[in-house]
Amino acid sequence: MKVYQTNEIKNISILGSSGSGKTTLAEAMLFEGGVIKRRGTVAAGNTVCDYFPVEKEYGYSVFSTVFSVEWQDKKLNFIDCPGSDDFIGGAVSALNVTDTALMVLNAQYGVEVGTINQFRYTEQFHKPVIFIVNQLDQEKADFDGTIAQLKDQYGGKIIEIQYPISVGASFNAVIDVLKMKMYRWQPEGGVPEVLDIPASESDKAMELHKALIEAAAEHDDALMEKFFEEGSLSEDDMRAGIRAGLITRGMFPVFCVCAGRDMCVRRTMEFLGNVVPCTDKMPRPVTTEGEEVTPAPNGPASVFFFKTTMEPHIGQVSYFKVISGKIKEGDDLLNADRGSKERIAQLFTVAGQTRTEVEEMIAGDIGATVKLKDLRRGNTLNGKGCDYKFNFIKYPDPKYRRAIKPINEADSEKMMEILIRMREEDPTWVIEQSKELKQTIISGQGEFHLRTLKWRIENNDKVPIEFLEPKIPYRETITKAARADYRHKKQSGGAGQFGEVHLIVEPYYEGMPNPDIYRFGGQEYKISVRDTQVIDLEWGGKLVFINSIVGGAIDARFMPAILKGIMGRMEQGPLTGSYARDVRVIVYDGKMHPVDSNEVSFMLAGRNAFSTAFKNAGPKILEPVFDIEVSVPADYLGDVMSDLQGRRSIIMGMTSEKGYQKLMAKVPLKEMSSYSTSLSSITGGRASFIMKFASYELVPTDVQDKLLKAYEATQTEE
Repeated sequence: MKVYQTNEIKNISILGSSGSGKTTLAEAMLFEGGVIKRRGTVAAGNTVCDYFPVEKEYGYSVFSTVFSVEWQDKKLNFIDCPGSDDFIGGAVSALNVTDTALMVLNAQYGVEVGTINQFRYTEQFHKPVIFIVNQLDQEKADFDGTIAQLKDQYGGKIIEIQYPISVGASFNAVIDVLKMKMYRWQPEGGVPEVLDIPASESDKAMELHKALIEAAAEHDDALMEKFFEEGSLSEDDMRAGIRAGLITRGMFPVFCVCAGRDMCVRRTMEFLGNVVPCTDKMPRPVTTEGEEVTPAPNGPASVFFFKTTMEPHIGQVSYFKVISGKIKEGDDLLNADRGSKERIAQLFTVAGQTRTEVEEMIAGDIGATVKLKDLRRGNTLNGKGCDYKFNFIKYPDPKYRRAIKPINEADSEKMMEILIRMREEDPTWVIEQSKELKQTIISGQGEFHLRTLKWRIENNDKVPIEFLEPKIPYRETITKAARADYRHKKQSGGAGQFGEVHLIVEPYYEGMPNPDIYRFGGQEYKISVRDTQVIDLEWGGKLVFINSIVGGAIDARFMPAILKGIMGRMEQGPLTGSYARDVRVIVYDGKMHPVDSNEVSFMLAGRNAFSTAFKNAGPKILEPVFDIEVSVPADYLGDVMSDLQGRRSIIMGMTSEKGYQKLMAKVPLKEMSSYSTSLSSITGGRASFIMKFASYELVPTDVQDKLLKAYEATQTEE
């Protein structure tokens, strides 16, 4: 493969819902581009893009796949992205390094929730979008209905470039209103006949042709002027206007395709080669320092790595985009994130797992390399004198969590190594070894996501695992002041143990005044503050520790031991063993022994006094509450709201968005355990949601009672 210049490179994401036919379209493009001699199928498990064992097992894409096609003296770099929302990380990575999105629609289902979700990301990253209506040969295909849905969703920006003569089993021809020709295929597809538009279609074709001319003129002042003067535009003029409209997202062209029979794929690729903007015409990436970087071949060498995979017999394959300058085999580059040096031993242009070696790659190009020793996904490698660093890919928060453990405890370390490696391949995994919960928690985008992870660990790495319901990270706090004292005394021959601590606990809030006078049981306690320590707790909230000892009742050297005892009980709260937070403790009196007092004695006395006072201070359990945002078709809104209300949610508001309702609510984490599965079941997979931690809130009394009883039962068993 020749070395392509920046103005000859086009980077394109292929997006769409599961089942829209993205991988089949990719296969047809590879065939038309001469990269493969025979088209594979998803059913046969022999496509270029779905080559991992888990993808062949389940028949759907799990990873995004990079492939390149040489077409009309251009290099088209594609990234075929998974359709399931559970694997959205691949689409997010791809959109950040490509310049245009092909949004594939299944003509049988039109605009699906996956379409809307992925379109939002194109909006967020301001990427041009071309809609591809696929599977027009299917019995239930409805092109006109799909166009109506698109226009309802995205308005007048939807511009038909093509429309089919008929759909279903008889589909074999489209009218192209840019070329003003009819394309007709034989049953085997491939190269079409190019014919004049039949008289029966001329009025409709001319109407759409005029709409296309007006849309093209609208995005270029010179073209608009020419259109007013001449009343029409040439094909080249229209291409220029469409390109301008794509770049500003002022128009979304629509093409017809039957990828499974290789119909209209070649024509779509001609459009991509002729009209889609090259990478040098698109907005510049910005460094972490806020500097825009021009993709200039003569600029400093800088390469961003957006994806890694682990492949048998090879190891780590690292995929990159050349942001600036050029790189070639043998280059020594510096890792801006890790400070290490890397040598680029080999450069490849790729088509799935097939790699073709190239000597050099220029700014804007996408490729792969292997066997880099210290490189991670998201790292930047720079040439001499360049200090660019990029961190522009932000992944969505996880929304489904499970505790994970190996069936055989001896495999624990191996399992963690596998999870860390898998997170490098799919950054939407979040792995936490929770000291608090005494569980390893794996969080992802949905049940499907975790099921795929389990299959890979058990089948690829031969480590049997199980998922468990994760414990909830509750917090404990108090609602009023209480006092307690405790004497620790132990005598067993030789030196004894003695320590006595008197203390007061009360709820802490920011800005509360210094303690003064307390009354308990008719007795008054006057506080004189000698020292205050404010401890920011790792798990959130604060512990404020006040030394109010007067008259040397407890020596100052024992105060750290008392604090240590209290901290030990804060880490394992008296109610359920959860972390305690937002407590102020005042140690105001005590006793010590000249011989038997030591740090252990005061640590135990402080711990037990604190525990007793805590239980008498109106103790309450707090639970994590999340903000969730559900996008749901209006037809299902009532069912979704009813389900949420059964989960102790508080509905915060609703907005309407072109046939979809956006529902905002606050829901306890405890109630979100299986929400992704339930939501999919209620809406037939047509809704989606995102969730983010909001705050800790008091649990209802009945829930607290259940938690206390459950904890007491475990303590009794132990």
